[in-house]
Amino acid sequence: MNIKLAAVLLLVSALMCMASCAGEKEALPDSENSQTAAAAPVPLEKDVKPAHSGEQTEENIQGDIPYTQDDNFISDSEPDAISPEDLLESMTLGEKVGQLFIVTPESLGTQTEFNDSIADSISAYCPGGIVLFGKNIISPSQVTELISGINQCSTLGMFVSVDEEGGSVARIGGAEGFDTPEYPDMGILALQGSEAVYNAYTDIGRYLSEYGFNLDFAPVADVNTNPDNPVIGKRAFSSDAGEASEMVQAAVSGLKQSGIISCIKHFPGHGDTAQDSHKVLASTDKTLQELTSCELIPFLAGIEADCGMVMVRHITAVNVTGDYVPASLSKYITTDLLRGNMGYDGVVITDSMSMDAICRNYTSSEAAVEAIKAGADIILMPEDFVQAYSAVAEAVLSGEISNERLNESVLRILRLKCDYGII
Repeated sequence: MNIKLAAVLLLVSALMCMASCAGEKEALPDSENSQTAAAAPVPLEKDVKPAHSGEQTEENIQGDIPYTQDDNFISDSEPDAISPEDLLESMTLGEKVGQLFIVTPESLGTQTEFNDSIADSISAYCPGGIVLFGKNIISPSQVTELISGINQCSTLGMFVSVDEEGGSVARIGGAEGFDTPEYPDMGILALQGSEAVYNAYTDIGRYLSEYGFNLDFAPVADVNTNPDNPVIGKRAFSSDAGEASEMVQAAVSGLKQSGIISCIKHFPGHGDTAQDSHKVLASTDKTLQELTSCELIPFLAGIEADCGMVMVRHITAVNVTGDYVPASLSKYITTDLLRGNMGYDGVVITDSMSMDAICRNYTSSEAAVEAIKAGADIILMPEDFVQAYSAVAEAVLSGEISNERLNESVLRILRLKCDYGII
């Protein structure tokens, strides 16, 4: 699979034009200066009122569900009974806000077993999805029972996600008790060519689907250009942008073949940084022109291959944005660059908001609100889910986040879920 070079060159030209017009922006050395004061309260727009439960207020944004699981919108006999647009019209503010989050089982009251606590939390907050890590995975039967229970009590359908890249980042592959193939790091497998990568990700998608997953936070679309990078390395397909692009397309296609949503990461490129954003705020000194000629090319390839999501990392790019705001909270990176100039209109998700790069500088409330305002659709793993959920709901009620902005993200999420048969 070769990249359509003409399309890429047109986008490269547009991005370079953007770089020349960006202008200087005031540096923001700390999180306090990056926060925006809430707008004055405004009346709620009509479409955030619940369909069946009366006036929307701060007191009833949580758990105000206009239907029950027994009265589901979509039946087995009528799979096309309602469109994402119609479903959006029927949702309460609480349901809409919940869709903006993918969280851990621990934040819902369990680690490995489905129980009443997680069922109650799903009913109360309607999270858009859940992510499992090694500590949540004990055996095949335990995983399938946990995922089955979660799905049964979710009326809006759940993204059930995992980091399954192959190699050093694989929660299921090669784990004790799981009969799954083991693959080397993608930087090694890619030496065998794009067909090997396609076949590997088709296999990965197949076994993920068997256990009940529908979203894989993979493949890595970073270019491994910095040998001192402590977090990417051989997880990336290549140190060459063209080769990485071909492999990203193969991986996205392989997952799609198996019915799994792909999420390419870590935008705008983590391969040239020298820090680990799990621990500190990573940075790149590259200009937009330099990113365009290297780091952004595999992301363009992934978008061309119809990836399901793009994950934005906690990376500062002062020579691109003119400030020290992480890319995950930057409107310039998410809205102007990724959506505007690169033409991506799919789901954008932040990287984990429980990483120290965010937690040391922002509260869960601040990070969640700023990410949505920047253009993200999904907040991944806020340190305090309830605090983040409440902050976003209050921001919508006050008008700091408009109803139009909220509906835009929720509709993208619903469309993706419908495309993959989640709802």
